[in-house]
Amino acid sequence: METDALYLIVRQVEAGHYRFAVSPAHFQEVGAIRDREERTEVTALLQRLALPLIACDRDEARARATALHAAGIGVADAAHVAFAEQMADCLITCDHALLKRCRRIGVKIAVMNPIEFIANELTP
Repeated sequence: METDALYLIVRQVEAGHYRFAVSPAHFQEVGAIRDREERTEVTALLQRLALPLIACDRDEARARATALHAAGIGVADAAHVAFAEQMADCLITCDHALLKRCRRIGVKIAVMNPIEFIANELTP
């Protein structure tokens, strides 16, 4: 169901109903994908769907990521959350452990899985 919800979200982004924000954390993470074909596909998806890089304060994001990491969120996930807090209305993730940690520590942005996002958006 999460995969179907994710594809629905991608189609909605392509149709212009939602915007997809990309942070420097995305590019760093994609660059670390070992499988060249997968890395190429993910890069193409980011380039196709993403807005131009939204201005954000990298020093502020770094400080926030450090605080999030100290609160128990992994380094890469902390960077994603810190940038999302500056750039987006919500962070959609399939990482259930990240969802639990974000909810436990109370981040400054809505964090949900694709199914929750679709359910929230379809509920009047």
